[in-house]
Amino acid sequence: MYTTSIVLSSIEAVKKFVTLTNSYTFPINLTTDKYKIDAKSIMGVFSMDLSQPVTIEVPSDEGKDFIAQLDQFKPVKQN
Repeated sequence: MYTTSIVLSSIEAVKKFVTLTNSYTFPINLTTDKYKIDAKSIMGVFSMDLSQPVTIEVPSDEGKDFIAQLDQFKPVKQN
């Protein structure tokens, strides 16, 4: 299982992310300390607290191409 933090800070980012997740057949989940939702559900994604980074879970044996596309959603590091 591959996990990393992502930021979905706008409606456009959520739409782009959900469109991306729906182009893959393997399960993709978003988690917080309290919840785990299907990342392919736009309603589920919008039900999360998106003011903070969320953790994405991807099966590492299937998701190499998908994982490579997650850079656009990674938090920007501030100095």
